[in-house]
Amino acid sequence: MKIFTTSSIALLDAYTIEHEPIESIDLMERAARALTAAIAGRYNDAGTPFVIFAGPGNNGGDALAVARLLAARQRRVAVYLFNPKNTLSPDCLTNKERLLAEAPAVEFHEVALQVVLPKLTAGVVVIDGLFGSGVNKPLAGGFASVVKYINASPAHVVSIDMPSGLMGEDNSYNTRAHIIHADLTLSLQLPKLAFLFAENEEFVGRWETLDIGLSREAIDRTETDYYLTEIDEMKRLLKPRNRFAHKGNFGHALIIAGQQGMAGAAILSARACLRAGAGLLTVHVPLCNNPIVQTAVPEAMTELDAEEQYFACCPPDTNTYQVIAVGPGIGQEPETEDALLELIDNCQVPMVIDADAINLLGTRRDYLNRLPSGTILTPHPKELDRLVGKSQNSHERLMKAIKLAHSAQIYIIIKGHYSCIVTPKGTCYFNPTGNPGMATGGSGDVLTGIVTALLAQGYASEEAARLATFVHGMAGDDACLKIGETAMTASDIVNSLPAAWKALNIDSAEH
Repeated sequence: MKIFTTSSIALLDAYTIEHEPIESIDLMERAARALTAAIAGRYNDAGTPFVIFAGPGNNGGDALAVARLLAARQRRVAVYLFNPKNTLSPDCLTNKERLLAEAPAVEFHEVALQVVLPKLTAGVVVIDGLFGSGVNKPLAGGFASVVKYINASPAHVVSIDMPSGLMGEDNSYNTRAHIIHADLTLSLQLPKLAFLFAENEEFVGRWETLDIGLSREAIDRTETDYYLTEIDEMKRLLKPRNRFAHKGNFGHALIIAGQQGMAGAAILSARACLRAGAGLLTVHVPLCNNPIVQTAVPEAMTELDAEEQYFACCPPDTNTYQVIAVGPGIGQEPETEDALLELIDNCQVPMVIDADAINLLGTRRDYLNRLPSGTILTPHPKELDRLVGKSQNSHERLMKAIKLAHSAQIYIIIKGHYSCIVTPKGTCYFNPTGNPGMATGGSGDVLTGIVTALLAQGYASEEAARLATFVHGMAGDDACLKIGETAMTASDIVNSLPAAWKALNIDSAEH
């Protein structure tokens, strides 16, 4: 699914109006019908009171149309139209006139300067139609006061298209106190980039998209750098297994993981790698972890480091593998840093770099441009900050990651609720699978193992990063269904990988 900037969405609206063709007021009516059906369906108690706050622009026009359509369903509606400059957009004005003519039962207030605002109790549903995606500066004055009033109430808030005051992409210079805190945001046609950033959750709440019939031709033709991955795309990426295949056909992976006391990181990444289809796996471990890994993962081979307690020696022949992963639980000893840098200098195959290996590179950023072609980094936000510098929000961090991916010609998986895969070309794929139960130690090690397995099997780096992140989240969702979020561990994610792969039909009998 494409994610467009707000300026691009405005162009989609204009294209639809011109080429369908359809009058702008009729497109607004189509949006209002979709909004009304969603709102009435969710709040189906006929006694629920709705208080609608409308602004002077087209978002306000949407809200006024929703008020009329809710009234036609015999719902209790009060409307506050804020028009301080006595200037409504043409479609907003038309919907004001329709509301007054067709819905006399609606309690209507048009506000120019001062107003006595309604009491908003816990049983009230506020519909926020003050401002939509066209906002490009912080709200101020009376509108900011209204936002604060709504936010201070216990009412349930539904925002039309965008929470009023939130900008569609970059909110670095926004005033957070002047943004609506929605419980539900009903986005028209497509999601907005801002919805996918962690710091905006308090404003967006839950979000849904409503199809309002924008031109499919225009959507398909309009370019964007942002996408939300869908399951059908992932199914098309899967490579069926030949019936005469043998283990050599699915690659030999090397995972360097686990200092003393961190054998679990090696075990989790190794088990995930095998559960993701690698034909052969060698785990490079310090001597102290050899019996633990050999016992816990008998399917894997081990290669022993000369150092007893941590990674200190670069493997002798890195080119015998299809992929090398390094980082989970390796620690940050000086000898470990030296071994990592030597590995990067010697390696000619794609690498998967995670955890401590990323932290070590944070002090040796000059090595980022030496990474082998096709390398994938899997940082969480703080680890990424160590590579690109501290960021004040997710948008800034994403922009820095795009720049790094391009300059170093690498792929970056920024881990989070909507993990983002950033490619060297600047394309960003946001991942929709997963849940808060996956915020547990070792979950990232599991992802490293899955990515490693897919690269070993010959998937291109972009495919491996996207598919691994999607399946990792699917396994977490399966584990959540079985045991809930609170009790979930990384091992539960590994144990749910078979169910995730089956859900993608990788084991279909047709193959």
